[in-house]
Amino acid sequence: MEAIKQVSAWGLPAYFPSLELFLLLLLFLVPTALQGAQSAPDAMLRTVTSDVLASLKQDKDLFDDSARLESLIESKIVPVFDFSLMTQFAMGKNWKQASSGQQNRLTAEFKALLIRSHAGMLASYRDHEITYRPLRFVPGDTDAIVQSEARKPGSKLLKVDYALTRTPGGWKVYDVKLDGISVVTAYRERFAARMRESGVDGLIRSLAEQNRQAVPVTRTSMAGG
Repeated sequence: MEAIKQVSAWGLPAYFPSLELFLLLLLFLVPTALQGAQSAPDAMLRTVTSDVLASLKQDKDLFDDSARLESLIESKIVPVFDFSLMTQFAMGKNWKQASSGQQNRLTAEFKALLIRSHAGMLASYRDHEITYRPLRFVPGDTDAIVQSEARKPGSKLLKVDYALTRTPGGWKVYDVKLDGISVVTAYRERFAARMRESGVDGLIRSLAEQNRQAVPVTRTSMAGG
């Protein structure tokens, strides 16, 4: 798997898979009319994976239209993630320092940081083959870890572990580990450092600025056009 060629604005390592592959992970978790929402989490993932990959392969022009791509992400991909819980874990003990309004702003900006800036990366991962490992799961469990592997011909095998929790709306993902690296944990130190410098409002402003500077990535821009 090729590494991203630059260090992110948040100072994450040049080879940090969540920056390049986070949208790949979202891609495989799109709910289809809530099909399988209350089933075992691995069964839900298998069902939606094949459906979404088929849809993306059929729409050849999707990646040249950033507005439609963002609309697809918002309507189909976002609902299966618990971004509030992800933001809370990324904030750690600092979460309690934020007011309810600040928590909402942090969640919105963090979600945008993870999604909008890397939407174009989806174009590179339509041809991955996904396999799921046997799940140790009891029907009454409220949390689960689903282990999978993503492979594309000529690329390194990527191990992907999803942490899910059961909610009234079905299973929701609150963290992803890529080859053992947690997406949430990777941001925790950066958030803590910004909190020490300028508090909650400073972190919100910094996230918002990153999102304002984000340029939607299309197939043309990825090719240098």
